[in-house]
Amino acid sequence: MTTKFGRLAAYPRVPLSILPTAIEPAPRLSAEFGLELFIKRDDLTGLAFGGNKTRQLEFYFGAAREEGADTIVITGAVQSNYVRVAAAAAARLGLEIHIQSEERVPDMDELYHQSGNILLNDILGAHRYSYPDGEDEAGADAAVRAIADKLRDEGKRPYIVPLAPGHPPLGALGYVLAAAEIVAQLQASDTKIDTVVIASGSGFTHAGLLFGLRAMGQEMAVQGICVRRNAEAQFQRIANHCRDISEMLGVGEVVADTDIKVFDGVLAPGYGQLNPATADAIVLAARCEGLFLDPPYTGKVMAGLMALAADQTIAPGSKVLFIHTGGTPALFAYGPQLQHWTRP
Repeated sequence: MTTKFGRLAAYPRVPLSILPTAIEPAPRLSAEFGLELFIKRDDLTGLAFGGNKTRQLEFYFGAAREEGADTIVITGAVQSNYVRVAAAAAARLGLEIHIQSEERVPDMDELYHQSGNILLNDILGAHRYSYPDGEDEAGADAAVRAIADKLRDEGKRPYIVPLAPGHPPLGALGYVLAAAEIVAQLQASDTKIDTVVIASGSGFTHAGLLFGLRAMGQEMAVQGICVRRNAEAQFQRIANHCRDISEMLGVGEVVADTDIKVFDGVLAPGYGQLNPATADAIVLAARCEGLFLDPPYTGKVMAGLMALAADQTIAPGSKVLFIHTGGTPALFAYGPQLQHWTRP
């Protein structure tokens, strides 16, 4: 199937994930939503509490190895799952890692800056830096380059894992491959999915999966739930990523503008900030399915699914695949805020 993905095999890749991840039915949530819901368990990709980032980072670490890097430099939010998995991958591969934490979530307490992914990064031996502005992608990128320059002056060979636009979206290739995995699983179980629901943040997971499905001729809707920026900005980001993937793989543009679906109805008040709909979704998923979701990503995605089912944007009785992208460690950083919703 991957022959439809053009030059994908030419991109170096370091295996970091335990694949394939399971697709499981969620019967009690299905009854709650009036849908037939399935969960793609990418929270169980294996490395350092798993998550979607393992699939993405396989290609960045492949590029780093190809360049002979001995050090990884990366930026992300304070409770970034991406950074945590990168630190674990670096440890596994014997590389040094320097991480920059962007203050994207205002008014958070000391626990937020010490627990969850921060604690794991410290255990993994990461060198930490802070960047004060969480909405300045260009500035954060410049600061990361300055860190890398200093490391070069010290005789190291750093590789920067980029997040801002303007770089080839290597990470998206992990979800182009995931599309083939999902299609094979659905065909094996004779399951037809109407809509895939997925987090839309950096856009690598959303765009990669959408591109991969369309390249394989799959017509199921892919509904992105905005977790960082509004629908208009996110639409453009996904469109740009899809065009970049097309160029990288040397295949035609298989994604039309009408394929890009984004919903920002549960985003407020902003990235990583807990709202009642997200807290309710986190508690509901836990108590219906024993499934843990995180406030910045999967909790908001489940809240978005609940909203779209309630207003019948996703039609009653639809077969829906929810991509669980992980993020479980971040739950512990939001403990005091979640206490209000956790009483039986």
